[in-house]
Amino acid sequence: MGKLTTHALDTLHGNPAAGMALRLYRLSGTTPELLSSLTLNSDGRTPQPLLEGAALHPGTYRLEFEVAAYFKGLGVSLPEPPFLDRVALEVGVFDASLSWHVPLLVGPWSYATYRGS
Repeated sequence: MGKLTTHALDTLHGNPAAGMALRLYRLSGTTPELLSSLTLNSDGRTPQPLLEGAALHPGTYRLEFEVAAYFKGLGVSLPEPPFLDRVALEVGVFDASLSWHVPLLVGPWSYATYRGS
């Protein structure tokens, strides 16, 4: 059974990005479809997969992380406008039977991602 999961790591503090807001969209047609809005837990993860089983279909998904709000909430002084406000990762799921893990390593000035396991 396939699934889509994520986690975020705060590279400025060396911690999971606990409390960071995240939105998941399915991209098809002209208007993105909002599938869920949630907050990352103390491990910087979602409490359950974003999508799994029959809910996961081949296609393109956007994971949108509220980076500036997260760092401002920790008292980090950011310029206005912040260099990174939101980080949007668009990922293609070509086989819904596979597991798709999308980590985000993020600081106020940079981010990286990869297909995890």
